[in-house]
Amino acid sequence: MELLVYVPKNSSRINYIFNQICGRMLGFEVHFTSKIETFISFQGVKFSYCKKKLGNEIFIQQYGLLEEHGINDVNIMVDYWEDAECPCFFRVSNDSDLAYDIFSASFYLLSRYEEYQPHVKNEYGCFGYEESLAFQKNFLTLPVIEMWVECFKTLLKQKFDLPEQEKDYKVNLNIAVEEAYAFRHRGFVRVVGASVRDLFKLDFRTIYQRLKSLMRLAPDPYDIYNDLITFGKETHITLDFYFQLSDYTRYSKSISYNKRIYHKLIKSMGDYVKLGLRPGYEAINNFLIFKKEKQRWQNIVNQNLHATLIKSDGMNFPLVFEHMNKLEITDDYSMGYPNQIGFRAGTASAFQFYDLNLEQSTHLVVHPYVFNSDVLLEASFNAVETELIRIAITLKRLRLTNRLAFTNADFSMHDDHQKLYTLLKKLS
Repeated sequence: MELLVYVPKNSSRINYIFNQICGRMLGFEVHFTSKIETFISFQGVKFSYCKKKLGNEIFIQQYGLLEEHGINDVNIMVDYWEDAECPCFFRVSNDSDLAYDIFSASFYLLSRYEEYQPHVKNEYGCFGYEESLAFQKNFLTLPVIEMWVECFKTLLKQKFDLPEQEKDYKVNLNIAVEEAYAFRHRGFVRVVGASVRDLFKLDFRTIYQRLKSLMRLAPDPYDIYNDLITFGKETHITLDFYFQLSDYTRYSKSISYNKRIYHKLIKSMGDYVKLGLRPGYEAINNFLIFKKEKQRWQNIVNQNLHATLIKSDGMNFPLVFEHMNKLEITDDYSMGYPNQIGFRAGTASAFQFYDLNLEQSTHLVVHPYVFNSDVLLEASFNAVETELIRIAITLKRLRLTNRLAFTNADFSMHDDHQKLYTLLKKLS
């Protein structure tokens, strides 16, 4: 279905955010016009986005952010919007049919405008959740953009007949394979070194587990791939696996990317799930290393690399997205806070990366996650479970995708992995 928007002057920001909200999220074929006569004569779904109302049309007043260029100081007052049942900002006049310019507010969140502005970096040298507007104003755990869009959709329905969209609630697990095996296939020197280290730490339990695994008296605790595939089939949860192919460093402890057993594992998983690359710590900040790891992945899988996930090392935004765009990676699943539950970009929906430095939309599609298993390093499992179930209720009501990031080690047989399986069943 076509939708016509009257704007006095189009811009790359306007084109981007209207195609996201009206196109990707609401399913319209979006067109723009600056001619009043064209707008008046159009018989389909339409509204105006400008400073003053033209007549009796649906009118959304511009706040002004989408007409600007570059990164400027933005004065933001957050209020509670009763119609949307959540906070919002960029309030406009009473002449507007929506109390807020949701297009400017959504652009601010999706472009990660605040991450371009001066801020205190965290221990990874990245933007921390404490710096975000969403955390400071208590809406980090809400998909506010979708909640705003529901109000906009209700407004359109008052004047136009809109078809129902075919959307369903889904759960998607993005699993980073940072260490393919806990004990096996690591080489004699590394096995001896690890055993000596554990001996000095008096960690006899790990020594015993290592010996049992190496002697084939017990499976490797990280070799849970078949279990996860079976679980996904039983629960209809989608699983995607992202394999790390870094050189061995203090940050990358997996088996060598050259080992045939690792290649065999990756190829066999490709028969059941979607595969991607988990860039190493060094690759996140270095374009040439990233390019090298991409080539390794393609040589093993014999396909072009399309998807990436950065789970634990901090996402150096926007640099790493700029690198992905240059490397022609089309989909990334890293948008979230590793140590905090919530929607980093205010949405659960996929969106294109908008490069504020170049003021243009890119081909890179960002798929945000709400939960990273690193949260469990500091938070209690019960508190996390309660919060995720509460969020899932909202996502089910809005028929959105619930994305969660894990590692294969999270489901290790040496940990209480059954709790995770039980939680995921509750979320599905």
